[in-house]
Amino acid sequence: MNAVDPTPDPPRWADDDLAVASRVASGDRAAFDQLMRRNNRRLYRLARATMRDAAEAEDALQDAYLAAYRGIAGFRGESTLATWLSRMVLNECFERLRKSTRRQALMPVATNEPMEEIHAADHEAPEKALARAEMRLLIERKLDELPEEFRLVFVLRSVEELSVEETADVLRIEPATVRSRHFRARSLLRESLAREIDVAERDLFDFGGARCSGIVAGVNARLDK
Repeated sequence: MNAVDPTPDPPRWADDDLAVASRVASGDRAAFDQLMRRNNRRLYRLARATMRDAAEAEDALQDAYLAAYRGIAGFRGESTLATWLSRMVLNECFERLRKSTRRQALMPVATNEPMEEIHAADHEAPEKALARAEMRLLIERKLDELPEEFRLVFVLRSVEELSVEETADVLRIEPATVRSRHFRARSLLRESLAREIDVAERDLFDFGGARCSGIVAGVNARLDK
């Protein structure tokens, strides 16, 4: 009977990731630039979900990239390079949060992010683009209010559309935990948005003093003709 090789075959992505890591480790800046561009969106969103502040997220992401560049020679392909980078970003974010724990305990993180410039498609009315942007900002604000463990899972699963297994690998939690946290995050977010809508409904078709006075004045003017 032939002996069974106890060493499992490497994952199909391992060779490619190890090759990229080797190029970066050798000082290939073009390869590193490509690696950053390939992962920028996911990693920024992960940092933004953790830090709850755009500027802090950008700073954390840049520092994480620097740490990754300096330490990529130690990458062994035990996870995907994207997962390895995600953990680097989370480590950087958590370290920043630990340093500001006392301040965070005294007051919630407040963001004064300016509304991003809106670029409407040629066929889209500007007011629709504005409405969509305002809805996105509302969802971001409500997402920021979720507990961290739910927020991170929601971003990875619903925003970046990672699988349950990929999310579990990034966060180093069990797949069952990913499923339960994702379900809870969606429920909390829906409840929060529903409350916001309930409040907004009472302000529909606002009829303030100026409009009231204008109608009265208009009727009186017509009566006086």
